[in-house]
Amino acid sequence: MEENSRNNHSDDNSPEQKRPKRQRSSNSTTYAAQIRIKREVRARFQKVKEILAKKHDDRTEDEKLILSHSNDVLEEMARREEGKRTRNSKTVEHEDDPETLEDKCRNLSEIIRTAKQLVVYTGAGISTAASIPDYRGPQGVWTLLRKGKQVKTGDLVEAEPTFTHMSIVKLHQMNLVQYVVSQNCDGLHLRSGLPREHLSEIHGNMYIEVCPSCSLEYVRLFDVTEQTAFRRHATGRRCHQCGEVLRDSIVHFGEKGDLGPPHNWPQAAEQARKADVVVCLGSSLKVLRKYRCLWCMERPAARRPKLCIVNLQWTPKDESAFLKIHGRCDQVMALVMKELQLTVPAYCKSQDPILRLATPLFEFEGQTSNKHVDGVIPKLEPATEDESHDANVHRCRCVADDMTWREETRQDVSEKEGPTPSWFGKGMCARKKRTR
Repeated sequence: MEENSRNNHSDDNSPEQKRPKRQRSSNSTTYAAQIRIKREVRARFQKVKEILAKKHDDRTEDEKLILSHSNDVLEEMARREEGKRTRNSKTVEHEDDPETLEDKCRNLSEIIRTAKQLVVYTGAGISTAASIPDYRGPQGVWTLLRKGKQVKTGDLVEAEPTFTHMSIVKLHQMNLVQYVVSQNCDGLHLRSGLPREHLSEIHGNMYIEVCPSCSLEYVRLFDVTEQTAFRRHATGRRCHQCGEVLRDSIVHFGEKGDLGPPHNWPQAAEQARKADVVVCLGSSLKVLRKYRCLWCMERPAARRPKLCIVNLQWTPKDESAFLKIHGRCDQVMALVMKELQLTVPAYCKSQDPILRLATPLFEFEGQTSNKHVDGVIPKLEPATEDESHDANVHRCRCVADDMTWREETRQDVSEKEGPTPSWFGKGMCARKKRTR
């Protein structure tokens, strides 16, 4: 017993459980010393910059002496300046001359024609022709925000599929493209007519909201992200089947996609493993390259898919690319489709697949969107004899009655108990109860 109590006592006083005061004080002293050294280095750099800003004749003898003893600072400043020039050069857009562009497009068309399993990765660059800004271009979202400028974007719902979108659809119809993995949230691949079973929108779709409970998916005719933000994905509408609050499908920076459709990660990874050719259109690949399952990194370099990149700027995959084309996506695809002797169909708004896939809102759901929404289901009248035999109509009426009852019940409860608190209020209430 005594031995066990001694062991327990020694464990309580072990360094892992409680550090001595002398050790803690030494750590704080070391941290203070590091802070002091950083301030001294920062002051040296600032002093050298001020001296270099002066003309040589205006410098005093003391300042010249400081420069002569600051070779390490001058070398570090030169290294930083070189790194800054290198980073800026990677953001500059380059276009191949017409002859080089035609030769490269001819090579790309031959690669597409002979590929056994071709997968296309698309980025924001294929949608710039639809007046949707990219992220890292000269007028991109991140570029303008970094300069402190305001980002001006129109209504994304008004955008239409570009020539590149329709070219991909044609190549898929001709069995030349087997799968598409898109980073874009604009839904233009879906609206161009590309089958959903051959598309992975890994960052979501602005037209799609999903039930987190029963995984039922709703395609809308409007942007469902009006009321959502980073880690706040509730759209304000409820599932017609289980009544759960719907959420958007968008994956913001710093988040991970955990949905099935429209992300379809398993299918994207499987198609990447089967691919012998990967064509990247309009993507800087700075985000896409981090998804190792899309690049078959577990294989030797010689056994990975042949990589072709179409982008105006530098990408981190340029060195490993079999073909790099500096050009605009629409221009490149026009030359490629001409070489393949394929006619690209024009986009027709009346035949937009989203009109067929969309689930209209019920009358009481119209207030959940700030914009005018077409396709709102009015309050349903009793079914006629012909409609009573239609299972779809019967289900729609049952859902409408059920959702109306849920909405009325929720309003009655809110009127009796007052407004429902936000997530922050609920968390604070629960914390207070636990501490009592």
